[in-house]
Amino acid sequence: MGWFEALVLGLVQGLTEFLPISSSAHLRIVAALAGWDDPGAAFTAVTQIGTELAVILYFGPKIGKILQAWFFSLYKPEWRRAPDARLGWLIIVGSLPIVVLGLLLQDQIDSAFRDLRITASVLIVFGLILLLADRIGKQERTLDHLTVPHGLGFGFAQALALIPGVSRSGGTTSAGLLLGYTRAEAAEYSFLLALPAVFGSGVYKLKDIGSGEVPAQWGPTILATLVAFGVGYVVIAWLMAYIKKRSFVPFVVYRLVLGVLLFVLIFTGALDPNAGPVGH
Repeated sequence: MGWFEALVLGLVQGLTEFLPISSSAHLRIVAALAGWDDPGAAFTAVTQIGTELAVILYFGPKIGKILQAWFFSLYKPEWRRAPDARLGWLIIVGSLPIVVLGLLLQDQIDSAFRDLRITASVLIVFGLILLLADRIGKQERTLDHLTVPHGLGFGFAQALALIPGVSRSGGTTSAGLLLGYTRAEAAEYSFLLALPAVFGSGVYKLKDIGSGEVPAQWGPTILATLVAFGVGYVVIAWLMAYIKKRSFVPFVVYRLVLGVLLFVLIFTGALDPNAGPVGH
């Protein structure tokens, strides 16, 4: 992987991580269309650390309160009913599905799930799910209403994003809308819920960078991660302002168009569904 390729993919990661359009799908598609090697699940996981650092910067005060309340709740009973302590525990609960499924499906994540026909299919299907959720969700609940079953519901939706095209933010936000949460509250919990999973996955995949098994080397990967951090912060700020006033319909339309276009390119022979296999 060259420096220019890393710069482009870092921009793509930062632009798409928090939008409900799937950053992993876009990294896969851009690499395939450009004729580059598939950057691979390891590169994707590590560059997502950059975008999650943007989450920490943007939601810093909120995250600090959650960590403080959660820590005190470990040994001070009076803190266990504090809303921020509850939220801390529910972030842990919501992270369990992706940890378990990520370990069980590791081989498929690195290979079968990266087939562009699967990517195109889930872009369309989960785009329609997002549209349905945005239309029928009551949008009344705040994070103060979060329960263990709801946390697990968010968590299983996040785990579906192990398949490129689903979208971590799109899947969890759709789940939140269907459970009756407002767009802003669903998105905020989605961002907070991603922190343990993304950092865990990124740190776990660090061992694969520069190993010779993937095209990404340390220098370009660090560049892509830094670019993703800067761009990601701007996108978070824009999205949180956008969803307070507007719907997800433009993102749904984009997902449907991209999914259909991918199918057209694949079935006309213009694009190999397994283009750019890792290591080739």
